[in-house]
Amino acid sequence: MSDFLTAIALVLVIEGLCYAVAPEAMKRMVASVMTMPSASLRIAGLVAAVLGVALVAVIR
Repeated sequence: MSDFLTAIALVLVIEGLCYAVAPEAMKRMVASVMTMPSASLRIAGLVAAVLGVALVAVIR
């Protein structure tokens, strides 16, 4: 459980830094995501999740 909470905290740190360092770029990215079809977002999310699980498996 500790590893999971650490991972969530790191996600918040990375996302927070993105918004703090480049807020205009983040606004543009969010606007472009809003125009993408749901199927594309779903596929991108699944690919990111699989890559994340694979990366954790390799690291551990």
